[in-house]
Amino acid sequence: MGTAGTLLRHADADALALAVAKRWIDRIEGSRAAGSRHRVALPGGRITRRFLSAAAHEAARRSVALDGVDFFWGDERCVPPDDAESNYRLADEALFQVAGIRAEGIHRIRGEIDPTDAALEAEADLRRVTAAKAGELPVLDLVFLGMGEDGHVASLFPGAPPEVTESRATYLAVTGPKPPPRRISLTFAAILAAREVWVMASGSGKEEALRRSMNSGGTSLARVIEGRSQTLVFTDIEPG
Repeated sequence: MGTAGTLLRHADADALALAVAKRWIDRIEGSRAAGSRHRVALPGGRITRRFLSAAAHEAARRSVALDGVDFFWGDERCVPPDDAESNYRLADEALFQVAGIRAEGIHRIRGEIDPTDAALEAEADLRRVTAAKAGELPVLDLVFLGMGEDGHVASLFPGAPPEVTESRATYLAVTGPKPPPRRISLTFAAILAAREVWVMASGSGKEEALRRSMNSGGTSLARVIEGRSQTLVFTDIEPG
């Protein structure tokens, strides 16, 4: 693999969210035309609400049905689904309720149960839906990632121990430095196995992390970029 991160700049957060939403709906249409389901892992983060709202609007504008999509998550906080910190709740409010997504396509990580049990349950569900063989990682069509001020993606933070960074599991229970600390996250291995990875790096205070990430600077995002043949990074900021 090589370091192939493609940076796509946009004027502001709204322009970024709309551009990514349009490109995503194109992918969903392509899967439908090919007669296959589209399996995606959604992100958390501040840009996500804008992005999912734009996607709901774009799907309605183009009359694109989303019933052929299986929705997973890149990470989830260990909170109930109605908690303000829940990534599921964000997606439910911004996309699922608006677009009338049926429950069978929503593969929620159960943040309200024991984190290790939740990670195992989420992995089993993803493996079932993708028909992953024993010993092989399940392959998502698309993984969306945000990027934090420290360059973390999903809930893979700088300084994580080898049992996190080198894991061959799909989901892991992790403890991070940001509240709430207990989380469930896709692993690096699972992210690298995806057909496509799109990163949304938006907001102030992230210039240095973005610069380092695009130049193999030791961040979690840099590790993703280094491990893949292609990663798209959508941003509204200039690298520091």
